[in-house]
Amino acid sequence: MKKSTQTASKTAKAAKTSSTITPQRGYRDLHEHLADLDKQGLLVTIDRPINKDTELHPLVRWQFRGGIAEPDRKAFLFTNVVNGKGKKYDIPVVVGALAATRKIYSVGMGCKIEDIGKTWSHAIANPIKPHVMKEAPCQEIVVQGKELLKPGKGVDSLPIPISTPGWDNAPYTTLSQYITKDPETGIQNMGIYRGQVKSPTRLGMNPSLENQPGIYTHWEKAKAKGQKLPAAIILGCPPCVAFTSAQKLSEDTDELHVAGGLAGAPINVVKCKTVDLLVPSEAEIVIEGYINTEWLEPEAPFGESHGHVNLQEFNAYMEVTAITRRKNAILTSIISQVTPSESSLIKRVALEPVFLNHLSKAMGIKGVKKVVMHEPLTNLRKVISIVVDRKMPQTEVWRALYGAASLLRSGGKMVIAVNEDIDPDNADALLWAMSYRANFALDLQVLQNRDPGHGPRSPRNGGMDSSLLIDATLKDDFPPIALPKKEFMENAKAIWEELGLPKLKPESPWFGYSLGDWSERNEQMAQRAVKGDYFITGEEIAKMRRNDVPMNTEIKHVMANEVRKALPEKSKTKVQAKAKTPTKTAAKAPSKTLAQTSAKSVAQKKTTQK
Repeated sequence: MKKSTQTASKTAKAAKTSSTITPQRGYRDLHEHLADLDKQGLLVTIDRPINKDTELHPLVRWQFRGGIAEPDRKAFLFTNVVNGKGKKYDIPVVVGALAATRKIYSVGMGCKIEDIGKTWSHAIANPIKPHVMKEAPCQEIVVQGKELLKPGKGVDSLPIPISTPGWDNAPYTTLSQYITKDPETGIQNMGIYRGQVKSPTRLGMNPSLENQPGIYTHWEKAKAKGQKLPAAIILGCPPCVAFTSAQKLSEDTDELHVAGGLAGAPINVVKCKTVDLLVPSEAEIVIEGYINTEWLEPEAPFGESHGHVNLQEFNAYMEVTAITRRKNAILTSIISQVTPSESSLIKRVALEPVFLNHLSKAMGIKGVKKVVMHEPLTNLRKVISIVVDRKMPQTEVWRALYGAASLLRSGGKMVIAVNEDIDPDNADALLWAMSYRANFALDLQVLQNRDPGHGPRSPRNGGMDSSLLIDATLKDDFPPIALPKKEFMENAKAIWEELGLPKLKPESPWFGYSLGDWSERNEQMAQRAVKGDYFITGEEIAKMRRNDVPMNTEIKHVMANEVRKALPEKSKTKVQAKAKTPTKTAAKAPSKTLAQTSAKSVAQKKTTQK
């Protein structure tokens, strides 16, 4: 993907911090993050006019629906934003800057891609209390009270894009991090919920109840007290804070503390101007106000992450009391709707470690290697794969399947257990494992009375759904994968590249490997073949001719029978008993010695017959 005519230096300048208030901190703000992305070639800056209502999101959408591989996606910074009426905004908009790719996400996390999971686990286990400031960059500009009603001073001053032009009924905030406080405990909660622009002083709010949002608990408690719920909406902030708002944490956990754990330093916070809440000092834009707990009003249609348009529902709304921002604020928006998207990736890299921790630590299941949530089209929660060790007992495999299905109220419509040789990100590989490693009469269970979760709801079965659990692990030894061995594929790849052929993108499996049912004799014959000595094998198998078996009789079973016939009666009983014992190695082929013994006995038999 080519960068626009905007120069790298101009991009860095657009992202450079120029706040008059620069408190000390141990983490990067959004401007420094963008400068880092630009330095690494991960940011595209667009300075031509872009219509936020019809062009902005569709332009970025193409990198998710245009056949562009994840590593080739970019973040987009729009410096010249206009609306459908031609109005120009003085605030840039950035999309894809947090999670367009795992690489972009890892830059924001400050760690390697492979270390994201353990970095999250450490942050959750080691929260750090925020540092309260008296003044902050996010309050360099303050608009409140009646001034919000002046043209271009309220929510209408913000370049909030339309996400799904042609379907959405208004611009919606997407990476809108709502901060609220539990009216009873005083613990703050931070979560991402969409906000419909309804007027210069009014925003809609949809908490998606099936995902167990903390804000809804706060709303219910405030309603019971007959009070409005104070709220603050963050539109752009340091990556460590944004990532934490997408994490699924317990309701008694303040996400700003975990963000500190992620940063390895306290997050600077400041008290809002009109509500009693603490917000990140380095936030780009903060919308303050109160969520009404007495009245609900229509909200949506809006294109949702489950891949369908969410039709109108009655939902809460927020009455805006103040808008504060940095002088050089950049509004952050994310691509959501049909997955894969920035919204799904930012949740996926946060949720997968939570599932793994739940199974391996909370439930104490040994042998779980990783948990992978399927992203394209299904939106994460519907299809969950558990990768387990080959030696893991079947009882533990099923405990892991049950555990994954029960972690989230609406998570795990299909939960599939596979072994480490199956790439769970490859749907073809999952179907392959289910086709050959699962007997659906034995390895499938349906859990009833499940919540249908995030998506269109059907009235069938009283609105209740079900979950499908599939054990697609190997229960017996199988023959090798029918691809050339690794060394031959690697050698061929070197020749391919030497010839200047199109760049390869290896798909698992790209080489053959043993699944246990492979004897020393078979290996010997294969080694002879690649050395050109296959006539020796031809002579050897000619001595094994027989006319007392039907076609397609497997040699290993004939050999085993010959060996059993040659053994004393007591040994036969032991061999038969062992053959009936169901173990993972029961289907192993005979050793080279047994093969040679059998071949010799057959040859002697034929000589006697002649």
